[in-house]
Amino acid sequence: MKIYDPERNQTLTCLTNNFKLAASTIAQMYKLRWQIETFFKWIKQNLKIKSFLGTSRNAVMTQIWTALIYYLILNFIKAQTKYAQSLHLLTEIFSLNLFQRVSILDLLSLDKNSLHLLDPPPSTQLKLPLAL
Repeated sequence: MKIYDPERNQTLTCLTNNFKLAASTIAQMYKLRWQIETFFKWIKQNLKIKSFLGTSRNAVMTQIWTALIYYLILNFIKAQTKYAQSLHLLTEIFSLNLFQRVSILDLLSLDKNSLHLLDPPPSTQLKLPLAL
């Protein structure tokens, strides 16, 4: 069946074995399916979800929403601080210093005055003497 696409100003040919639905309905289904495919491609490329932790709809949606929120926070931090590097590098910086008590601005500037803050704090735990 052939469909005219006014957005592209061209005629598209759709192959289907469903002859009960109208050509416009089949074309709309292809279009919606393509939007879903491009959305999940974007998720795989940008949110780094390698696998879903659960199989229920709620588990999948929770993981996608969490990843989207994380992505938006990273973009917000990048925009507010005018950070010039990539989001990937920003993610690496945050993941490597997740449990450090360092200001985000110090992490992003990484000048010589703030590099000492990335060193782990000195241990206050006492060491036991080795018994022979």
